[in-house]
Amino acid sequence: MSSTTDKIKGVANQAAGSVREGAGKAIGNKEMEVKGAAQKAKGQIQEGIGKAKDAVKKAID
Repeated sequence: MSSTTDKIKGVANQAAGSVREGAGKAIGNKEMEVKGAAQKAKGQIQEGIGKAKDAVKKAID
């Protein structure tokens, strides 16, 4: 995956995870809340990978 793709997917997962986590809190569904938090964390990692790829590419250039 390219760095841009990683960053876009990461941001999308963070947004979806936040919505899912908030919905879980709102309706009192702990499982949904936890899955949302996990998806948000996954998105943060994906975005970080994309940023790291950019940094490596810039260092090489």
